[in-house]
Amino acid sequence: MKRRTVLWMGLGTVGALAVGVAVMPMRQRLTGGADALDRAAGFAPNAWVSINPDNTITLFMPRAEMGQGTHTGLAMLLAEELGCALSAIRIEPAPIARVYSNIAAVAGSAATQPLQPTVVERATQHFMAKFAREFGFMLTGGSSSIADLFVVLREAGAMARETLRAAAARHWSAPVNECVARAAQIVHTSGKVIDYGDIVALGPDLLEPVHEYTLKKPAEWTLIGTPAKRLESRDKVTGRALFAADIHEPGMLYAEFSLSPFFDGEIEVYDEAAARAVSGVVEVLQIAAGGGAPAAVAVVAEQRWRAQRAVSALNAQWVAGAAGPFNQPELDAKLLAGLRDDAEVATYQDAGDVDAVIENSGTVVRADYEVPFLAHAAMEPLCCAVKFDRDRATVWAGVQIPDVARKAAALALGLEPEQVTLNPLLMGGAFGRRLDADFVSLAAAVARAVPGRFVQALWRREDDMRHDFYRPAVRARYAGVLELGPGLLVALKAHSASPSVIAQAVPRQLGLPGNPSKADVEGTVDQGYEIPNHRVQHTHVELPVPLGFWRSVGHSQHAFFQESFIDESAAIARIDPLEFRLRHLQNQRRHRAVLELVARQSNWKEAPVNAGDGKPVARGIALHESFGSIVAAVAEVSQGEGGEPRVHRVVVAIDCGVAINPNLIRQQVESSVIFGLSALLYGQISIKDGQVIQGNFDSYPVLRLGQTPVIDISIVPSTLPPGGVGEPALPPVAPAVASALAALTGRRHRRLPLIGA
Repeated sequence: MKRRTVLWMGLGTVGALAVGVAVMPMRQRLTGGADALDRAAGFAPNAWVSINPDNTITLFMPRAEMGQGTHTGLAMLLAEELGCALSAIRIEPAPIARVYSNIAAVAGSAATQPLQPTVVERATQHFMAKFAREFGFMLTGGSSSIADLFVVLREAGAMARETLRAAAARHWSAPVNECVARAAQIVHTSGKVIDYGDIVALGPDLLEPVHEYTLKKPAEWTLIGTPAKRLESRDKVTGRALFAADIHEPGMLYAEFSLSPFFDGEIEVYDEAAARAVSGVVEVLQIAAGGGAPAAVAVVAEQRWRAQRAVSALNAQWVAGAAGPFNQPELDAKLLAGLRDDAEVATYQDAGDVDAVIENSGTVVRADYEVPFLAHAAMEPLCCAVKFDRDRATVWAGVQIPDVARKAAALALGLEPEQVTLNPLLMGGAFGRRLDADFVSLAAAVARAVPGRFVQALWRREDDMRHDFYRPAVRARYAGVLELGPGLLVALKAHSASPSVIAQAVPRQLGLPGNPSKADVEGTVDQGYEIPNHRVQHTHVELPVPLGFWRSVGHSQHAFFQESFIDESAAIARIDPLEFRLRHLQNQRRHRAVLELVARQSNWKEAPVNAGDGKPVARGIALHESFGSIVAAVAEVSQGEGGEPRVHRVVVAIDCGVAINPNLIRQQVESSVIFGLSALLYGQISIKDGQVIQGNFDSYPVLRLGQTPVIDISIVPSTLPPGGVGEPALPPVAPAVASALAALTGRRHRRLPLIGA
């Protein structure tokens, strides 16, 4: 640790940085710290893959599958280099170990990703990555799974392939270069063939791991880049796929909760005797707030419906905590105050002289924007099953950070993390909600009260909605200066105000320090527009509402602010919105290519046809970069009889680097568009008397099938490393629709949601 301390303290010169990188190179990510190597039944040349004598190939999977197709995409990387069919890969959860930590999610975070990094910033990235490798987490989030393991899993496959080639060559007493790997077999030039499994069956003496190997060139890929089918689809359709609510055993118990309706509320009184009088009730217990979960009274019964009846019989009465019974107008007033000239600000970008340009110009564009709190609203409510046997426990749950969830369960059970076995399961959506382990903590606390019994805790939809960790409500104030002659923004000033997700979520989820940071303005400081005078500031506003990472995080709101303002500026300059953007992207080849592609695919230069009912249709366009990908969207919108917006078609172009699986990319873009439209049109969490008003899909609607527009998707061909896919298509949806409405009606929508706000 002394060497690390010295290096961290000595980051003052380029020379010191170069020495630091040289003496602290990134550790390899193939082996070390994973008991998968010890427990694998067959041949495991590294921590990622095992091959059995029966030719079964297992990928030890450290990332969660929550509908985004991660398991399939990652399996494709392994299968490509290993030389086997995708269908030959079997997925098994990886053990909790540092070798499986997600480096890209930490080292590639918005808080540490400048557009043009200096030497110091590049070195910081290196040390962040090294920290993540040594002390990180098995996190699924930030659209980082494929990007993080793009090289690692190919190396794991290549290492296994070359080891098997060398073993077959020794078995045949033939030169290695006469042996070729394909279709899970080694083929000799003489025509001899041996299956991978048969090589493994020959015994470990032949299987000396090979550490020198060459990855395939893109021109040699046969699987990467193909529209492969998802590995888990058939099991989901037939019902064989296991989610937490599917885990059962004879004699199991069911837990139901009365949760504090206040974020920090306390129980005042409840009728324990009435709850225990319900037939089949085994236990009633009070649980203090902790692990991110609110205070609760839990009822454990032999049937779920009996537990539900007993919870009703509790007649629990709660009182608000220190924050008091606050209301939405109070929160809105605090956010608005954060935009005042005398508000304390943090400046994250300051190029040129913005104030001087604004003061000396006659064409100043100004606009204020606002977005509300949003819930994750995943289709699968929170669920966790636990069996506690006093000195150890087993947990079944769908989670996004298994090591954090295991630690949360251990804390609630009074055990060490190593005494808890976590079985990660599939999830029916998550969108960042299951980065938190509050529902695991609650289930574990219940299991501790009934040792030796299997307990399943399934949250009601209302509990899930009212005890979420929300996307923050945000206000933003923009000012820009237009040179009308060339039609260019020469100055842009962005000031936003909100509470900080990082400041809340990182300490709660990871136990690490969290402070307001550049992540609070991601989507503003990291875009490609070339504006010579550009300032981005943010005011941190403390609000008593729990926050979490919502799909696309800060990009979801800042894309709406910035792209709406770009569009407003184009309208004032009387320049086509596409052309206006292109003028500000002279040196941004990738951004221009995405915009030009979406323009072609949407027939941007042609007037849109009227809707089926004869109502006029207008188009809006937006561009945004996030999670290593660039996305442009064009929305075609009309208005219904009551003036409500109707989205008929959304055309999307995405540059996400190399397209591992075009099917998965299209699925995730479609999902992002639907998720983004739901938030744009309806999404809103509001507070009354310290409690969340919305509780189910009647008051928090999501887009239904009949409302879903046609979604056309184009993928930019690329040989660059892969960027994210699960989130980048969401941010441009809202500004594209809002801009289409402005073109249609002449009225700018600067406040979301569009319906019911």
